[in-house]
Amino acid sequence: MRVLVVGGGGREHTLVWKIAQSPKVEKIYAAPGNAGISQNAECISIQPTQIDELADFAETNEIELTVVGPEGPLVVGIVDTFQTRGLKIFGPSKQAARLEGSKVFAKELMRDYGIPTAGFEVFTSPDKAIGYIKAKGAPIVVKADGLAAGKGAVVAMTEEEAIEAVEKMLVEKTFGEAGDKVVIEEYLRGEEASVLALSDGETIVPLVPSQDHKRAFDGDQGPNTGGMGAYAPAPVITKKLMQEINSSILQPTVEAMADKGITYKGVLYAGLIMTAQGPQVLEFNCRFGDPESQAQLPLMKSDLVDILLAICDQKLKDVPIEEKNKAAVCVVMASEGYPGAYEKGREITGLKEAEEMEGIVIFHAGTKMEKGKVVTNGGRVLGVTAVADGIPAAVNRAYQAVERIRFQGAHYRRDIGFRALARENL
Repeated sequence: MRVLVVGGGGREHTLVWKIAQSPKVEKIYAAPGNAGISQNAECISIQPTQIDELADFAETNEIELTVVGPEGPLVVGIVDTFQTRGLKIFGPSKQAARLEGSKVFAKELMRDYGIPTAGFEVFTSPDKAIGYIKAKGAPIVVKADGLAAGKGAVVAMTEEEAIEAVEKMLVEKTFGEAGDKVVIEEYLRGEEASVLALSDGETIVPLVPSQDHKRAFDGDQGPNTGGMGAYAPAPVITKKLMQEINSSILQPTVEAMADKGITYKGVLYAGLIMTAQGPQVLEFNCRFGDPESQAQLPLMKSDLVDILLAICDQKLKDVPIEEKNKAAVCVVMASEGYPGAYEKGREITGLKEAEEMEGIVIFHAGTKMEKGKVVTNGGRVLGVTAVADGIPAAVNRAYQAVERIRFQGAHYRRDIGFRALARENL
């Protein structure tokens, strides 16, 4: 069969890499892809937001399954467009993707259906929002309602920070329409983790839990990024906790959507925090995580294509999902200056040497081919993933591989997995 993967980052390289392992697949296209993706797929120069062009391509090239990586096209309705044209596509509909596309929608759904999350209020008036902040005090969390490239949530440790966030969103319109409404919510204390579940609207199967590292520098210091690394499984989520998360969060969310007449098909990604009162939802996303998928999908034994097709056909209950009894750690190598301004076009060397190591897979995020050489082409450049018999072994192997790869100004955290390692040493 022929498969089209929409997107060109590390998550999409991971999807292409896993899809290419299926004996069912004869040809993969990626739009727009990257230098790493081009090893397994034909890259086409269509952007993820060019939905009609993607649908035309799928029709012309007899694509039998399209897999959407990023949230942007899902939120604007790529799935609806494809389905209207009789094309099979994996991902939630425009209505279902509101769980990620609108913080207000997600928070109100959780409140109305008793799904555990922080208390909150919604504001369109800067004065009322600032008054609320002054009444509540800090720490407090301010979030733009819409998609803001991972930068729309501010955990404010002081009232001044919170007020500044409100002014940026509601007055200065830093995030455009995404900041027309803001959600202000209570600050929760605890350890964060990500639980991604596959759903066909009826059956829900959680994948191995993972933990992302958002901050730019070691010790969770510096600005937020798209993610500097991830590992799985995350030991903070025990089997018992996983059962609780499934019964109190994942199942009720899919059922709540169904109650609203929305069939949730795709990935339900719950960003969670383990509080003294139990797991609570910080946010929902409607797609595979990045970089979480770079640690999760290498642990999946099953054929991903079988699973994605079963979800499209609402037959997930008929497909067993097996995981390897191993651990995976992904270290992101980023450009100098990221998440701020950075230069592109710096040559990357040592990839072949690193990839020859046992248990190592390198996922390209911001790369391209230039005159026969792989060069940097984004903020997050590579996700170096190691699979081993436990987190400590995977951490060691991942950093051994990272040391073999070089490009000017390469920046990466040296403490990926530190929370899991601390638990090992308890």
